[in-house]
Amino acid sequence: MHMSASAPEPSRQAFTYFGFRCFWVATLTTSFAVQIMAVSVAWQVYDLTSSAALLGLVGLTLFTPALLLVLVTGLVADRFNRRGIMAVCLGFEFAAAIALLIFVDLQAHEIWPIFVVLAVLGTARAFMGPASQSLAPNLVPPQALANAITVNASAWQFASILGPVAGGLLYGISPVVAFGVAAALVCVSMVSVLLIPKPGKRDSHQATSMETMLAGFRYILSNKVVLGAISLDLFAVLMGGAVALLPIYAKDILHAGPTELGFLRAAPGIGGIVMAIALSRFPIRDYAGRLLFFFVGLFGFFTIIFGFSTSIWVAVPALALVGASDMVSVTIRETIMQLWTPDSVRGRVTAVNSVFIGASNELGEFRAGMVAAWLGAVPAVVIGGVGAMAVAAIWSRAFPGLRNQRSLDRRMVSEPEAAPAA
Repeated sequence: MHMSASAPEPSRQAFTYFGFRCFWVATLTTSFAVQIMAVSVAWQVYDLTSSAALLGLVGLTLFTPALLLVLVTGLVADRFNRRGIMAVCLGFEFAAAIALLIFVDLQAHEIWPIFVVLAVLGTARAFMGPASQSLAPNLVPPQALANAITVNASAWQFASILGPVAGGLLYGISPVVAFGVAAALVCVSMVSVLLIPKPGKRDSHQATSMETMLAGFRYILSNKVVLGAISLDLFAVLMGGAVALLPIYAKDILHAGPTELGFLRAAPGIGGIVMAIALSRFPIRDYAGRLLFFFVGLFGFFTIIFGFSTSIWVAVPALALVGASDMVSVTIRETIMQLWTPDSVRGRVTAVNSVFIGASNELGEFRAGMVAAWLGAVPAVVIGGVGAMAVAAIWSRAFPGLRNQRSLDRRMVSEPEAAPAA
């Protein structure tokens, strides 16, 4: 009698799984729509107001709903069908794109309707973020999760390269065309989401209470590795982000035009996609925690180089290296967070993480805009880069468990895992 052969190990390649392929297409098309709308809205706001502060306020408006609804959005992602939540949120994003299209078609000169639409868009993204990020680990086995996060991030990076350029070209043709294309891309994303096989039902008999709503916060606070990873992203990008300043920076510091601005906006994405390809071919196998802090420090260093640049030939490569460094840290942080978080509380933990990401991005843009208004664009960028390097150094000492994390595939640190939150 012969023993049966053991079952083959699941593929580590995320694209092997149909559900993830649909999810990736949805990420790509949604990211393209987001980039087109971001460039178009920024241009519209600046064209109507010529105000750097209002450019920063765009990010704050998009972020505020995620902050106010953080206790609700994560619980919804844990209690309801995550795929369905994504589809509904995409429906609201489609409506927002149509509303912006109508606004520019009417050639209105009031600015407040744009911010109302941005608030709706921010609310949709507040619910979609935890649902989409929590769904990804349900579509691939743990062995493929690191690859899934890398290639999914590459979809966003690819969109961040071509999206701003496409948005500028489409807006140059007509604002109606720009927002119309964005709306069409959101429709494609909705279809892709609906093609994802329905995940297994997650039964939960717990009553909704403040305790269950706060479960995500309790789990993060009890697990130093997850806390360190999430808070590192918050403070590093909050300090180092300078995207909102690129239009002003290109015009006043580099004395460049719209074409050069497109290259500046695309440069971090170019660096990110190149690094994503490298990581997919040569994944991180060891010393993940130390590499995380090293590349966050590099993120700040190259931000400083960009801040001091006076030539487009220095600025674009510096921003590309900023994007490459950020891609490494994003891959490590997100993989560690997903693998260390139980599925029963993943939505609520991801909701908190989404707020932190929103704070680092949108509030980072707001911070940069305000500092630039007070001190100028160059000090705002340089101070932010120095701050990001300082955060990497401080967090490395404050979270030794995260620093000593070895592998992205399994836990190799002595720190015990906190008990899963209810």
